[in-house]
Amino acid sequence: MTFQDIFTSDFLERMTTTSLIDSVLAMVLALVLGLFIFVIYRRTYSGVMYSASFGASLILMTLITTLVILAVSTNVILSLGMVGALSIVRFRTPVKEAMDIVFLFWAIAVGIVLAAGLLMLAFFGSLFIGVVMLLISNRRNPVNPYILVLHCANEDVEEQTRTLVQEHARALKLKSKTVLPDSIELNYEVRLKEDRTAFVNDLSKLSGVNHVALVSYNGDYMG
Repeated sequence: MTFQDIFTSDFLERMTTTSLIDSVLAMVLALVLGLFIFVIYRRTYSGVMYSASFGASLILMTLITTLVILAVSTNVILSLGMVGALSIVRFRTPVKEAMDIVFLFWAIAVGIVLAAGLLMLAFFGSLFIGVVMLLISNRRNPVNPYILVLHCANEDVEEQTRTLVQEHARALKLKSKTVLPDSIELNYEVRLKEDRTAFVNDLSKLSGVNHVALVSYNGDYMG
């Protein structure tokens, strides 16, 4: 093999199939739109615990998707190999919030559209989706919901606790009730009139109340 064979190899020819300027522009735009998705995610997040790593993964997901689509769009053989490689990948990280899946698909879709060269569609689509997400989040109930867990000795104590909670709650809904041999476990969805939780201390002082817990949650309950 001579130097001329090296410089005329198929590998070097494939290196010139994608313009360096186009690749840099696509990656920069992917970074900008990834940051936009991240900002919308932080602004509209309504879960219990915010995950900074998931927010950062949205930016990286947009960049990685753009990079992969840029690669496979220039070579049919590479695209088939990439599909085969991705088919054996198993993602084990659980997605706890339903809206997190929406943001993941949004980041992937932006990367694909950008790499396809549809810049206006990527920007207009992201802007439109972002506005819709903001409108949806602003229409949510501004009162933070809580789950109140009570362990009572008997039905009389149950009525006393319910009366006390109703004095401080704007809305009170029984989610589950478990009757045990020596106690009654109650789970309420509570929306407080004021963001004050001192009444929990009063509940714990009632005779016959064995356990009290107040937990903030995002409105999705499974029981």
